Amino acid sequence: MNTRSLGPNAPYVSVVGLGGMPLSIQGRPAIDAGVRVIHASLDAGMTLLDTADVYCLDDNDIGHNERLIAQALREWPGERDSIVVATKGGLTRPEGRWDRNGHPEHLRRACEKSLQALAVGRIDLYQLHAPDPEVPLEESVGTLADLRQEGKIRWIGLSNVSVAEIKQAESIVPIVTVQNRLSPFFREALRTGVVEYCAQRGIGFLAYSPVGGGRLNKKLPTHPVVAEIAQRHGTSTHSVVLAWVLHQGESVIIIPAARTIEHTVDSASSATLELSHEELAAIDAAEFSIA
Repeated sequence: MNTRSLGPNAPYVSVVGLGGMPLSIQGRPAIDAGVRVIHASLDAGMTLLDTADVYCLDDNDIGHNERLIAQALREWPGERDSIVVATKGGLTRPEGRWDRNGHPEHLRRACEKSLQALAVGRIDLYQLHAPDPEVPLEESVGTLADLRQEGKIRWIGLSNVSVAEIKQAESIVPIVTVQNRLSPFFREALRTGVVEYCAQRGIGFLAYSPVGGGRLNKKLPTHPVVAEIAQRHGTSTHSVVLAWVLHQGESVIIIPAARTIEHTVDSASSATLELSHEELAAIDAAEFSIA
């Protein structure tokens, strides 16, 4: 599979990685089925697995997806050292909600639990899941810098951030990745300059929800522009949209999620799908309703 740099002083990874969330939240498949999806992703050439401690049902289930990935990697016959596992801290799941907690003591506890769940001595990439409006960003990022200094984190990333917040974090510690939402339905990362800034700095931009999420993805097969392009290439509308996201910047890496083997294999196919300038422009100009 084609590769791009994960970020400054980090390795190249596959341009398509796996987002692990659907394998562990409501409606998740059985453990063995989830392991098979992860194995299919790795076998398709993906070398980046993205997870988080809160990819689970609630606070009693913290670390479910991390443990699933650890199991899948133990049972996979391939080369483990070739795979980068990215996880996140800074959210909680009380009664299934998604709440922010960027306090230093929470991040430190979360990192320790992620080390245990992933069964590693050092986390490849640890990302602040989202800035906490009740905690100064420098305190949250400073904690990650301390954890890196202690050898518990190799690289630091941010998620759900603005250009100003990236710059603020960079004044404290090197930032390797930024993980924000990007799809034809949601283009704020383009409009606000986050993708452009990441490209300028060589920071890997990890595009999450690159097809807009499960509900919006179901609209794609009937989208007139995307469907026509997919038919022309003999591929899926899902793959076409993923290819469009990959074309949005030289540092963009996509992390589509999947609950089935067929879905993740289809995602992998987007890595080699070449869209023409005219096709890209047609998607740029098309309307993508979220209603």
